[in-house]
Order: sequence, then structure tokens, then C-alpha cells
Amino acid sequence: MRLEILNSGYRPATKALFAVIRIFSGQSLPDAAKLVFYRPDFYGTHAKTFTHEAMRGPSAWSVGDRELMAAYVSKVNNSAFCIGAHTATAGQAYQDDAKVGAVLADLDSAPIEEGLRATLRMLGKLTREGTVTADDMREVLSAGVTRQQVEDALAVCAAFDTTNRLADTFGFELLSPEGFASGAKFLLKRGYR
Repeated sequence: MRLEILNSGYRPATKALFAVIRIFSGQSLPDAAKLVFYRPDFYGTHAKTFTHEAMRGPSAWSVGDRELMAAYVSKVNNSAFCIGAHTATAGQAYQDDAKVGAVLADLDSAPIEEGLRATLRMLGKLTREGTVTADDMREVLSAGVTRQQVEDALAVCAAFDTTNRLADTFGFELLSPEGFASGAKFLLKRGYR
């Protein structure tokens, strides 16, 4: 159920900012951005900080890898808005839409390195079942992924399990392909701040 608050529940200065963004970008502000502006003290500020650190903080995973993780977790959660947003962003980050599409279509045959494949498989299980085992972790580590990379991937999963649920709860409107591409360009330039 889409809440009207996402359309109108902002202070005049925030509404003016939205109008300026629309003028310069040619696109309406996506609902994901609107949500962080609504009651920033309760959710937005904390969510932006956590998500930015998970997605753009120091990590052995590339930005493309982390955006692919976000897209994959979103696919497992069947969150249409987040699948579109992070598929576009991962494709731009890698400069390879086909690679991203292959992973989302069939993880086992996708042309990616084994460490990333094992990590995505583990994130998928965690997202579907809410738990992973020591054997799942040993499989990821044996594929050459470091403990720090596992922690970094788990942070991405936590951020997008939360965001996916909010997107679906608030009924985020799907963007056009041009809208997702524009949003991806913004995310690659500015991150999640």
C-alpha cells in the first residue's frame, strides 16, 4: 500500500530541493530518496550512513561487486524497484550489463569469479532462509574470499534486506529504464549520502 506521506509529507525547504533536483535531472526523485528525507532523524540519516559505508566504504569488493550483491539480494527478495535500481547501477559500474544479467538469470553459469559466486550463493541462502551454517561460510572462505570480504558482503545484504522490505511496504514506484539509468549515474557519482 503506497502511503501518501511519500508524496507530500515534507517541509517546504525539502519540497523546494525536490523541485530543483527534478529541474536539473529531468527526473522525479525516486521514492528511495524521498524515504530518507522523511523523518531523517528516525531512519534516513542512519540508513544513509550505514548503506553508504556498506556500498562505498573501503572494501576488497569493487563498487560493481557490491551493487551486484544488492541486485542479487533484491532479486531473491523479489523487490522490483531495487532489482531495477541496482541492476542498472551494477551494469554501469562494471560497464557490462550482460554480466549482471547473466548473474541474475543463472548464478551457476554466469561469467564471474568463484569467490563472488560463492558469496552471492551464501547471501541468497541467508536472504531466503534467514540463516547460514558454518559449512556455508567455509565454502565461501575456501573460494578465496577473506573474512573481511564476508563481513563487507553481509553489510550489503543487511542494508538491502531492509531497503527491499521498505520499498515493497511503501510501494515504491518503478522508474523507466531512463530513470533507473539516471539514478545509477547519481549513485555511482555520489554514493548513498
